[in-house]
Order: sequence, then C-alpha cells, then structure tokens
Amino acid sequence: MIIQIIYSILIALGVLVGGFLWQTTLSGINRKIIGRYQKRYGPKFYQQFRDIFKLMSKRGITHGWVYSFGVVMALGGVAATVMFMPVGNIVPFAGIDNFFIYVYLFAVGMLGMAMSAAGSGNPLAGIGVMRALTQMVAYEVPFMIVILAMIFGHKTSSVSELASIQQTAGFLSWNLVKMPIGTVVGFICLLGMLGKKPFETYIAPAELASGPMVEYGGKQLGMLMIMHELMTFMEVALFVNLFLGGAAPFPGTEGTVWGTITSLAIFIIKYFVVYELAALISNALGRFKIDQVVKYFYRVPISLAIIQAMIVVFLRWGV
Repeated sequence: MIIQIIYSILIALGVLVGGFLWQTTLSGINRKIIGRYQKRYGPKFYQQFRDIFKLMSKRGITHGWVYSFGVVMALGGVAATVMFMPVGNIVPFAGIDNFFIYVYLFAVGMLGMAMSAAGSGNPLAGIGVMRALTQMVAYEVPFMIVILAMIFGHKTSSVSELASIQQTAGFLSWNLVKMPIGTVVGFICLLGMLGKKPFETYIAPAELASGPMVEYGGKQLGMLMIMHELMTFMEVALFVNLFLGGAAPFPGTEGTVWGTITSLAIFIIKYFVVYELAALISNALGRFKIDQVVKYFYRVPISLAIIQAMIVVFLRWGV
C-alpha cells in the first residue's frame, strides 16, 4: 500500500514537472508563431524559460504577509490540481481523479491569487481581481452545465474514466462528435479560462497594466509565471480529456513502455492543436468589456449548454 502511494506521488510529480516543461516550451513556440503571424521574427522558443529563471534569481518587494503568502497559496493550489491530471494512459491517482477535485483545488489557487493581489494595495490589481472573479462566474456556469450533463450521461465523474469511455470506437466515440454543441461551449469557456481574447478583460495590459500582476516583480512574478503555465496546462489538458478522448496507446501496445510513449505523443498532438487554435483565434479578435463578457456568456454559451444538456438528459443522444 505504501509503495503504491509513493509510486502514485512520483508519477504525479512527473506529470507536474513534465506539464510545466511542455507548456512553457509551447508558450515560447507560440510566441514565435504569433510573431510570424504578425509579420515579426519573434523571440527564441526558450525565451519563456529565460524570463522565469531571470525573475526567480531576483529579489522581490513585499506588501505584507498576505501579499507574499497568497503567491505561495496560488502556486500550490494550481500545482496540486495538475498532479491529479491524467496524461495519455498515465493516471497519477487512479480512482480519485474526480472532476470535482479539480474544481475545489483550482479554487484554492484562484483565491490565493485574489488574496495576494488585493493585499498589494494597488487599485489596478483590485480591479483586475474583481474582473477575474466576475469572468470566472460567467464562464463556469455554462461549462458546469455541459460537464454535469456529460457526467449524467456516462454515469461517472472520473476524468480518466470519461476519457477512456471515448476510446471505445475511435474518433466517433469522442465527445467532440457525440456532444458537438457541448464541445463548442467547452472551447468558448476554455478561451475564458485562459484569458484569451475576446475575454482578456482582467489582464488588459493597455487598460489595467496587467491587472492583478501589476505590483509583482522578482521571485513573486516568477512564481506567478510558473503558476500561469501550470494553470494553462491543466485547463487545456482537461479539455483534451473531456472532449477529445484523452489519448489511448496504439492497439496491441497496452501496458507496455511503447504504449505509454504512443499515448503521450497522441496527447501532446491534441494538446498542441487545441492550444494553438485558441492562441490564433485570440490574436484575430478584439477584447470585450467586462459587462459584454458577462452578457455574452449568459446569452450564447449558457443557451447552447442548456440545449446540449436537454439533448443528453431527455433524448439520450451523445451517451
């Protein structure tokens, strides 16, 4: 029993470190892609690592223990959430990777960030936190409606089981095909989670000077950059598992090292496509105002989410 627990913890730490390295590398690649998209050369693909390491080597100011502790709380909450994430056929904590675990642990990180930013005393940070929490309430409602319908239809709330259910008949068993309206809602909500345009309301560099991040520098900013990369990994990986079937190993390679490698490769490809699609859409759109964000989510995505839930519950389509 103890050996199994230690093994699960080591796997979870591997997912945490691997997820950070992959997403940070992808962030650098994305900066290069967006640079070319905007007819610029763009930075080196490893620039994101250099920025983080440089910030972690510097001293940071403090505005009191709430400000400093909130950063640690935010990073710890998001890191704990990532450690439960199934990646391919690697499931760190099989049987307890309940969807609601992610909801609760993710809230710890968000509350830590809000507490720290509010403790800085900067009014722009306070406005940014207020917008971030408002936007979270807006996109969480339609997203939760779709996921609850999915859980109702498949009779499980385990993320790894929801992914494996979609691997029974290849592409046709993905929720992308069986719940297309819900997938559209999930992707729109993913843009809101990532803070991508048109939902870049709480960062808004030209308006709020990066909002909650405005007072941070040195180690604190470096830790928040790590938190951002981990948060992005968690959100995109969750979308891949819930709507694109995660990633199964090639037939005949189950339970082998080659099977693990192939499932990771498939997962990475799906992840890359979803993340880059979100980034390209973001760079082609303008930014909503915060009231427009709330009105939009409570009109379009929530209406589509209710339609998808009714289809699943009453017509039993998509399950």
